[in-house]
Amino acid sequence: MTDHSVPSTTAEAIQPSEASNRISVIRLMGSRLVWPLVSLAVVLVFNAIFIPSFFAVEVRDGAFYGSLIDVLNRGSIGIILAMGMTLVIATGGVDLSVGSVMAISGAVAALILTETQLGMWAVLPCALLVAVLAGAMNGVLVAYLKIQPIIATLILMVSGRGIAKFITGEKIITIGDDSYNYFFDFIGKGHLFGLPFTVTIFLSLFVVTGLFVRMTSLGLFIESVGANETASRASGIADKWIKIAVYIFAAFCAVIAGLIDSSNINAADTMNAGVFTELDAIFAVVVGGTALTGGRFSLTGSLIGAVLLQTLMTTLYTYGVPSDVAPVPKAIVIVAVCLLQSQVFRTHVRRLFGKGAKR
Repeated sequence: MTDHSVPSTTAEAIQPSEASNRISVIRLMGSRLVWPLVSLAVVLVFNAIFIPSFFAVEVRDGAFYGSLIDVLNRGSIGIILAMGMTLVIATGGVDLSVGSVMAISGAVAALILTETQLGMWAVLPCALLVAVLAGAMNGVLVAYLKIQPIIATLILMVSGRGIAKFITGEKIITIGDDSYNYFFDFIGKGHLFGLPFTVTIFLSLFVVTGLFVRMTSLGLFIESVGANETASRASGIADKWIKIAVYIFAAFCAVIAGLIDSSNINAADTMNAGVFTELDAIFAVVVGGTALTGGRFSLTGSLIGAVLLQTLMTTLYTYGVPSDVAPVPKAIVIVAVCLLQSQVFRTHVRRLFGKGAKR
């Protein structure tokens, strides 16, 4: 008689292995970081084929220069804003006022540096005060007065730019690049270890923020408030103070971004400072996998999302795409990544291709 026990045992052993591999693939595809990384890789491959000079890096006066460095330098503002926006969105809110807060901080810095002899030691605490006041205003409106976040922050978005214009007298204040303003000039145009100082700023902020939200209970509280505010309050979490704290942090990030922006151009341009940056920050957070409904969030995903958007825009400009047309492919990429992150969309695609294969 022929013994069939070994083949059957082998077949039984193979089936669970195949099922395990399928589960691993499905989990990988469902990861929040996979699709932003895949999209970033696609953009980089496009550059490698059509714009090889994109990866060229040269050293001048001990500093690195090139398109890759420009992505990190110019994307620093978006990355910093995305970090603050991530925590706000994680609580189920949104902050549309970060662009106006950028304009206010730039105006305050320019006024101090040009009209007084106080210097940077006075700019930093005044900028911090702007962050606390702006963030607390948004947080109180949302947490205590129960105004919808999009409306509460829209108030400061509109009035904030008016405040910035009032501070500057509705004119562009030029900041001299003399030795007196060296430290302010260094914020946006300086280099540390060969890289733009802006890279050091956003990396330091990313590490410190990541340690606070992942090594302490703060991150859990934020996710809890965003997932179920009522249950969080019932379990003893001070949900109102959590919301105020994240709005203050978002304003703090906006203030840093505003100082970088003003330092880059050596001026306070209240008309153009931070325009549409709140939308780019929201895009970066969503592309990074954080849901607008609140709950679980990913600072790493937001950072990747911001780098992806800046890499895409730099690629389009380098390739010769007009600035008026560039937002169109940018929107297409955002929609594509968001769809790929949707479990429902991926399920429909698998079923569609499955039916096609059977036919």
